[in-house]
Amino acid sequence: MKRFAIFVFLWFLSIGAFAQTRGLPDFSELAEKQGLAVVNISTTHVVRGQAQMMPFPFDENDPAFEFFKRFIPRAPGGGLPRDFENKSLGSGFIVSGDGFILTNAHVVDGADEVTVRLTDKREFKAKIIGADKRTDVALIKIEASGLPVVKLGDPAQLRVGEWVVAIGSPFGFDNSVTAGIVSAKGRSLPQENYVPFIQTDVAINPGNSGGPLFNMRGEVVGINSQIYSRSGGYMGVSFAIPIDVAMDIQSQLRASGKVSRGRLGVVIQEVSKELADSLGLARPMGAVVNSVEKGGPAEKAGVEAGDVILKFDGKVINSSGDLPRLVAGTRPGTRSAVQVWRKGATRDIPVTVGEMSDEKQAGGKPAKGAKPAEQVPNRLGLVVSELTAEQKRELKMNSGLLVEDVRGIGARSDLRSGDVIIAVISKGATTEVKSVDQFNKLLAQFEKGSNVTLLVRRGEMQTFITIKGLNGGS
Repeated sequence: MKRFAIFVFLWFLSIGAFAQTRGLPDFSELAEKQGLAVVNISTTHVVRGQAQMMPFPFDENDPAFEFFKRFIPRAPGGGLPRDFENKSLGSGFIVSGDGFILTNAHVVDGADEVTVRLTDKREFKAKIIGADKRTDVALIKIEASGLPVVKLGDPAQLRVGEWVVAIGSPFGFDNSVTAGIVSAKGRSLPQENYVPFIQTDVAINPGNSGGPLFNMRGEVVGINSQIYSRSGGYMGVSFAIPIDVAMDIQSQLRASGKVSRGRLGVVIQEVSKELADSLGLARPMGAVVNSVEKGGPAEKAGVEAGDVILKFDGKVINSSGDLPRLVAGTRPGTRSAVQVWRKGATRDIPVTVGEMSDEKQAGGKPAKGAKPAEQVPNRLGLVVSELTAEQKRELKMNSGLLVEDVRGIGARSDLRSGDVIIAVISKGATTEVKSVDQFNKLLAQFEKGSNVTLLVRRGEMQTFITIKGLNGGS
């Protein structure tokens, strides 16, 4: 009886193991066939310097001295050589048999020499056709023919939870295969407004950048571009550029060596639930306009600060990250309809899309403050003062309140000293702030526990900030 029980137990274990094995995909055929079109990319950048100005930062008794001695060349005088080569590694994949290769812009950025190594060990010097830093896509070319080419897929058909495979050269290990699933689609990352990233849990490490992301049909659906990491290595969160975005970029780079993008000339932010309530929107959606560039396409069309852009060219803006991608993908000179929410109603505004030039850094000095007119913080926990005549001239503003100090519930918001409060937003109505007394009277109309949304100027930018949980009293 005991033997029979052991037999049954082992039989169940084998059945479970068999079922689990059958449920896992086999990547071997995909890797064998598609790996032929994946290449290793190495770049060399010559750094110019002066030997006498770069001595070793450690003496011979320091444990780090041996590391620097082994890995950093020294000049006879004890410093770095006058010129030395900085080398880096990346990946790429062949998109046409005559030698066009896609990779990341950051892989070839600043390179004096680019070398491509194929799986058959042949090496070629590559020419950079063009690179687009905004999407991190680059197109390079080698002089060869009859090369193996990847098949392209449709990222729109990808489903969250679907298996995907990366092939690349992490840490220089050619044609390494890693696999995982699609974690999310359409991700927006900070300072990356033009790419709806594919998020995966595929292991991506330094050297994988620029390599392809495959679906299980062996089609490229993305270019592995970034990881989210606190250590510098893989931590389970990776991002790929959808291949349709990359192919649009490469076609422009191949045609002209540069990328043309549309622009509206607005600064936007996300519509939070609190901001939607203040503006009278039924739900958080769209992109709220913080400021409108003077003389830009949006201003010429009649778009105003405080408008919420709900649709562009008939396409719904669910989140603020949708708008830059749609506008950038529109040919400059195109006349498009922009639907905005203004004062509790929608209206359609025709806009002629402009062309994006090199980005200018937005910034500006915070306003110089005089002594606060009232040292006791108001219901928002703010100490504010009216702008002096000099500040109004400097800021080119007729009114507003300078934030001198942020305390209490205000300190839990994004408001900071040096900000200038322009207006209070409530139930879709915008009330311009002209004096400390008027501002406090406006706040007195809110019930305890209410959220208060302010239109604020910070440097050259405008933004909406909501302070939650208004205090009682005045």
